[in-house]
Amino acid sequence: MWQAPGREGVGAQMVRVLLQLRFVLLVAVLGAVVGALVMFGLAGTKLVHGAAVLLAGHADPREVTGAVMGAIDALLFGVVLIIFASAITFGFVFDHGAIRAGVPGWMRPRGIGELKRTLVEVILVYLIVDFATDLSLAEAHPDWAHLVVPIAVALIAGAMRLLPAHHEPAEHGAHAEVRRERHEA
Repeated sequence: MWQAPGREGVGAQMVRVLLQLRFVLLVAVLGAVVGALVMFGLAGTKLVHGAAVLLAGHADPREVTGAVMGAIDALLFGVVLIIFASAITFGFVFDHGAIRAGVPGWMRPRGIGELKRTLVEVILVYLIVDFATDLSLAEAHPDWAHLVVPIAVALIAGAMRLLPAHHEPAEHGAHAEVRRERHEA
């Protein structure tokens, strides 16, 4: 497409403006970090409660186990939030070669598809830990309704197995030009 010398095209200006909007993602990153801190605080509270019950001398094993498993749930979710905050920050907001070079590979997603797949995998682990926590706190023998979560986990895991692994998108068209411009800057 022809354009006057010294003037950049409207499309290039729009792309530059839209790329600047990626910094809005930092609001989501901040929310994830605050959420992670809340989850770590909750885990600490549950661990302190479990330790207090144990040290009181009249500990019900289910109560202590429930407190520890609940803390593991909270810690796991907090770690997941930190991982997603890091992945979004270093994978989508700050995508410059110099910044990315010092960041571990697991904190640099190759695309939104990889991030979504990781989220589903983490949800599966969370559901398994949650089921184990519920099972350890159950006062009576579990009935058939308690099988809903493990069956759902098995179905989701099976569906994940059927999906193809993440792949790199083809570098062509406007996306390749934008990436080249961003890496040259």
